[in-house]
Amino acid sequence: MKLSTRSRYGARAMLDLALNAENGPVRLKDLARRQGVSVKYLEQIIPALKNGGFVRSIRGINGGYMLAKDASKITLLEIILALEGPLAPVDCVDAPKLCPRSKACATHEVWRDVRSAIDGVLGAKTLAELAGRHKQLN
Repeated sequence: MKLSTRSRYGARAMLDLALNAENGPVRLKDLARRQGVSVKYLEQIIPALKNGGFVRSIRGINGGYMLAKDASKITLLEIILALEGPLAPVDCVDAPKLCPRSKACATHEVWRDVRSAIDGVLGAKTLAELAGRHKQLN
């Protein structure tokens, strides 16, 4: 299983907003420059983050984007789910009815456990924790 570029860039954008929260709204072009992502690509990602309730936009000359809630209240799992949807390694984990074998399938149990492990790791990491770790590394 591989996360999409959309999820990776979305997580980086959210981390950038968390790191710059004290400075007020962040302009998209500044966010794009710092993250090495095109403005056009971010314009495709931000609406999903906005709809998920993680980002809000501020209009005007000093406008831009900022976190809609505290970084300690946003997990990496929530961000990725907003951008990507469920992180099932195989379709039968989300929709067991798709596979007639799912009730008696030993591998189905493994895939379900894989999903639980991924959800557990990503759900345990908040933006605030990632921002703290970023500061330690830089």
